[in-house]
Amino acid sequence: MKATTKISVAQFGLGPIGLETIKFAAGKPWVEVLGGIDNDPAKVGRDLGELTGLRRLRGLKVHGCLEDLDAIARPDVIFHTAVSNLKDAAAQIEPMARRGISVVSSCEELLFPRFRDPTLAARLDRLCRKTGARVIGTGVNPGFVMDLLPVCLTGVSRSVSGVHIQRVVDASTRRESLQRKIGCGMTPAEFRRRFNQGKVGHAGLKDSLALIAHCLRWNVTQIVESGDAVAASHEIRTAFFQVKTGETCGLHQHAEARLRGKLRLTLDLKMYLDAPNPHDAIQIEGDPPLRVVIENGVAGDQATIAALVNTASRLLGAPPGLLLLTDLPAPRIA
Repeated sequence: MKATTKISVAQFGLGPIGLETIKFAAGKPWVEVLGGIDNDPAKVGRDLGELTGLRRLRGLKVHGCLEDLDAIARPDVIFHTAVSNLKDAAAQIEPMARRGISVVSSCEELLFPRFRDPTLAARLDRLCRKTGARVIGTGVNPGFVMDLLPVCLTGVSRSVSGVHIQRVVDASTRRESLQRKIGCGMTPAEFRRRFNQGKVGHAGLKDSLALIAHCLRWNVTQIVESGDAVAASHEIRTAFFQVKTGETCGLHQHAEARLRGKLRLTLDLKMYLDAPNPHDAIQIEGDPPLRVVIENGVAGDQATIAALVNTASRLLGAPPGLLLLTDLPAPRIA
């Protein structure tokens, strides 16, 4: 693909992240936006410029399904920001791949899909290879901070005996759906019940750990994950929630894996309102030992949007298939 070639794109899922993704993509000189797709009746048929507030997107419509967009124009890439579950994502993505359209998705379980469902992953990979499509999952977490970045750091290692990552996120200014996902306003008991049901909590922590193990060629047979509520020590008000003292203001989630009985991988995530000292920290045990700290941490929403858009051109340069981020060249701004 020549550097001057424009990539035609569309956006599937026009929630907060989807809208910001297509706005960011529209500002790139190498992108041509063809439209949006969403099944929300309140959005179908509306002007994409009106929804985004971006003049350059005026005249482009929101379609109710892929077939309606495909009848007008077929994009090279679709940005998919709709679901976290692999099976739900595959059901939405397979019709795109069947048409030879490549997909960059924020679905957390697409980070390392064979971990969740090897049969489904193999089926989608075969489809992509047949039609020439490429599908990949990316983002910030999962997608960068707690998986891809530590894997890249091992590139200067002579040996690695352990990888340990901590992420502390102040969720006070994050979007409503994230504050809801981490349990804001629930009782701690209700949070624990819903966490055990898979209805709240951070999606993708086990997937990040599994990808690291895969890249290090460590045969990890069991990943243990736990999560608990962080109770507010004072009353907290955000743009979306009023959390009383003692109510849940976020979560503390942890995943770990052992290799031959020794603890080798730990991922520790604290994400709650008014969290002090937000940061991302990575320790690589080995030769040489490494410790990297990102003060204030990587801003989740804006960085996720950038990760999606920046992946598109590198994805189209890769062979067809269901791909991992580690299959592509090192990430960089596009």
